[in-house]
Amino acid sequence: MISLYVQAPFAVFRTFTAGNFRPTAGFLTHSAAYGLVLNIAGIDSRFDDGESAMTLMKTNLPGIKIAIGALCFPHVQSLYQQGHNYPVGNTGAERAPLTKGNKYNITPMRRELLSNLHAYVCLDENSELEQRVRNGLAGHYNTTRYGVPFLGDNNFMVDVLREEAERQPAYWYEEITESDGRGPRPRTTRLTLSIDRQNMAKTKSALFAPSSEQTLTIPENAWVSVPN
Repeated sequence: MISLYVQAPFAVFRTFTAGNFRPTAGFLTHSAAYGLVLNIAGIDSRFDDGESAMTLMKTNLPGIKIAIGALCFPHVQSLYQQGHNYPVGNTGAERAPLTKGNKYNITPMRRELLSNLHAYVCLDENSELEQRVRNGLAGHYNTTRYGVPFLGDNNFMVDVLREEAERQPAYWYEEITESDGRGPRPRTTRLTLSIDRQNMAKTKSALFAPSSEQTLTIPENAWVSVPN
C-alpha cells in the first residue's frame, strides 16, 4: 500500500450540471484521484478514436483500490464570472459587431470551489502501479507524461504531493449504502467514481460521508476499486 499526501490552496470537482450555477463535490473525488495517480505514474489515459467529438478514456487502464481521507475539511467558496459562448441560432446576434469577432453571448454564472485542501489518497492491491507512482514522484516520467498535476481545473495546481511514510489520523470517506442503517450523516457528498465522456449515463458516482472521528485505520467501506 502507498499513501499520498495532497495539499492545494484551491480545487474543484465538478458534477454534471447545466445552467448558471456550477457546484463542486464536497471533497476530492475518486475519479480525480485516479487521474492524478495516472499522471504521476506517467500513464496517458486519453484515447482518440478519430470519430467522437471528445477525447475518450482508454479501456485497458490499470485497476487499483483507492481510499480518500481528509486531514481537515475544505471550505466551499463561490465566485461570479462571465460565461462566453457562441449561441445557437441568432440569439444576441446584434451584439456580434461590438465584440469584433469574439464570443458575443455573455451570461453571468456562479461557480463553487474548495479552498484549503489537505487530503490523503491511499492506494492498494496493485504493487506495479504503486511502484510507478513512487518512480513518478522521483521525477522519472517528467519528460514523457502529459501535462502537470492539477485538481479539477488547470488553474488549480498542487502545492504539496508526496508519499507519506507515517500517516496522521484522518476522516475517511465511507460509501453510504442502503444497509448502512446510520441515518443522515454530516458532510454527505456525491463523489464521482468513473467518468464516461461519451455517454454521461455510464458515469458512476456514489454517496460518501466522512467518518465521525479521525482514525489511522482505513475503514473497509472507504476502499473503492477504480476504474469502476
